[in-house]
Amino acid sequence: MYPTTPDGRYFVVNGKLWRCSNPSLPADVRQNLVNELMAARREVKNAKASNDAEQLKGARAKVQKVKVKLGERGPVWWDDGSPDFAQRNVKNTSYSEWYESLAGTKAK
Repeated sequence: MYPTTPDGRYFVVNGKLWRCSNPSLPADVRQNLVNELMAARREVKNAKASNDAEQLKGARAKVQKVKVKLGERGPVWWDDGSPDFAQRNVKNTSYSEWYESLAGTKAK
């Protein structure tokens, strides 16, 4: 499991912050969106395997659309005015000290 920031907004993979899904989504809605996301990712895989550029473009657009619905991309799901640090190196954010405090981790 990847470490999640204390505020629940991000998880960290290889020193990079990735936005978590919106925790206020009802469980059934979230699960349906996750199912859609997995189907879209399979479409991406199939499009890559078939070397179909148009199919790949459409499949990636589906992934993007679902990730926005989940709150992982697009407008942030929190409303306190905090900036979005998605896809930034944790060492360059206000989470750096927290990350370095974790056992066996060092901000890259």
